[in-house]
Amino acid sequence: MTKPPAGDKASDKAGQLAAEMMELMERSQGILRQQFDWLAKDDGFRLMDPAVIGQAFQDMTQRAWDNPARLIREQFAYWNDITRLWQQTALRILGDGGGPPVAEPAPDDKRFKDKEWVENLVFDVVKQAYLLTARHIQSTVSQIEGVDPHTARKVGFYTRQVLGALSPSNFAATNPEVVRATIESGGENLVKGLRHLLDDMERGGGGHLSVSLTDRSAFRVGENIAQTPGKVVFQNEMMQLLQYTPLTDTVRERPLLIVPPWINKFYVLDLKPQNSFVRWAVEQGHTVFVISWVNPDETLADVSFEQYMKRGLLAAIDAVTAATGQKRVNAVGYCIGGTLLATTLAWMAAKKDRRVASATYFTSLVDFSDPGELAVFIDDQQLDLMDEHMRRKGYLEAHHLSDAFSLLRENDLIWSFVVRNYLLGQEPMPFDLLYWNSDSTHMPAAMHSFYLRNMYLRNLLREPGGITIGGVPLDLRDIKVPTYFLSAREDHIAPWKTTYLGAGLMGGPVRFVLSGSGHIAGVINPPKARKYGYWTNPVLAPTADGWLEAAQQNEGSWWPDWDAWVSEFGGSRVPARHPGDGRLPVIEDAPGSYVKVRRT
Repeated sequence: MTKPPAGDKASDKAGQLAAEMMELMERSQGILRQQFDWLAKDDGFRLMDPAVIGQAFQDMTQRAWDNPARLIREQFAYWNDITRLWQQTALRILGDGGGPPVAEPAPDDKRFKDKEWVENLVFDVVKQAYLLTARHIQSTVSQIEGVDPHTARKVGFYTRQVLGALSPSNFAATNPEVVRATIESGGENLVKGLRHLLDDMERGGGGHLSVSLTDRSAFRVGENIAQTPGKVVFQNEMMQLLQYTPLTDTVRERPLLIVPPWINKFYVLDLKPQNSFVRWAVEQGHTVFVISWVNPDETLADVSFEQYMKRGLLAAIDAVTAATGQKRVNAVGYCIGGTLLATTLAWMAAKKDRRVASATYFTSLVDFSDPGELAVFIDDQQLDLMDEHMRRKGYLEAHHLSDAFSLLRENDLIWSFVVRNYLLGQEPMPFDLLYWNSDSTHMPAAMHSFYLRNMYLRNLLREPGGITIGGVPLDLRDIKVPTYFLSAREDHIAPWKTTYLGAGLMGGPVRFVLSGSGHIAGVINPPKARKYGYWTNPVLAPTADGWLEAAQQNEGSWWPDWDAWVSEFGGSRVPARHPGDGRLPVIEDAPGSYVKVRRT
């Protein structure tokens, strides 16, 4: 059989790409109509509000002209560096080596890893010119005097966002990897990328670009993720309570109750068997209970922080004691779940309620003196805009919070995926943690407004009597239960030095442990992985730096250290308890139905 001429193959491929483009153009028309429909009912709320950003830069510009000499010096320094770059480029064109680079990316900057960014003269010059420009702009805005600290932080943050977006790595014509892929595939990568872009726009409902971080089709909650065996043994309008099936013949007498954040779903602690904290804790002989929070809609608009305490954590404690017959529990709170745990323990202390024997906090803020870059979104002006939006909707949509966390690591969580998905046309890879990250939840209006204003904005939880819940003024110093604080050294959501301040507010004995890595990986660090390490120091020093200076560095995971600590409050060993053995009947299999509700 005679092979068709190569030209025919090229013609067939070109025709196929043209047909695909026509199909995608038709889809784009539908998405455009979808966007118009969305705009007709949209109230204009944006996490990055143009008026807020504009005001911050206007304030910065006014202060900049108070000292024009500084701007002129910075401009001359920039011109000098650019001149050096062009001189070096000219020497390279003439065959001279040109000397060392004028600007190099940071060691952890993954945008310029392709060898062409160094070996190809054009791409190298583009890269260095961008780096020089970005660094001089950042240096200029950071040195302007007279700007209040909050405005300066906003200006620095939004300057970084703009510069990150303008990186030459984000454009097809100036990214050597994309240029190479386009030539090799005859443009097929760009057609695939457009398809991915339209898929993400459709999933965002026309009003939000939901960039795919992972292959969502690769995971099914309860089947290959969140699969530790257990049952739902209690539920109300706020949460379901999961009790896990024992994996040992005997268990510790005192049960373990885990309070996860409701900003995301609980199964970050139960991703796969090999990295599941829940499964590992069950294997150590704990009777483990986990709260699975509801993913709220407008019907829960008036749910307050107090109701998260009473109908959430306190109801869970009631249920755990009923299921096990034990009068006291060991409690773990993660992120905002830890904030709720501390709030509840202060309330219980005032009520003389001693049903919690020990408290563990995973990367949790109770002192909000410096909440990191999230502070750029927290001020009266921005919270007023958010409150107005939430009053109309009844909640803050999940994607706003997801966007906020992504912007803290924009190159890793936004632009790298833009390049990979839309410019290179690659299919998203299956990654359990990123699947969980994309499965975020709404925030009820009343609760979220109270939380942001009283804790993030005013930092009242740390003040004795600063917050009153159910008529009870709270004082964290009244919390006398033994406490384990686990923080992460590279945490960009709950900065470890700020969590350290919270540890010092407790009235009982405290063990502070610092894990390597960040907000998630520093917590989800199973012993078999042998990663990151952790620091321990039994003495709480006056400052976080002083504590770390005297701390001992340990290899591997902190999980065994925590288990040894919490075992002191676990009581004796008793026969294993199975869901349904106690006073609570089984409702359904874990992970339950609440966790499977997705909202955009």
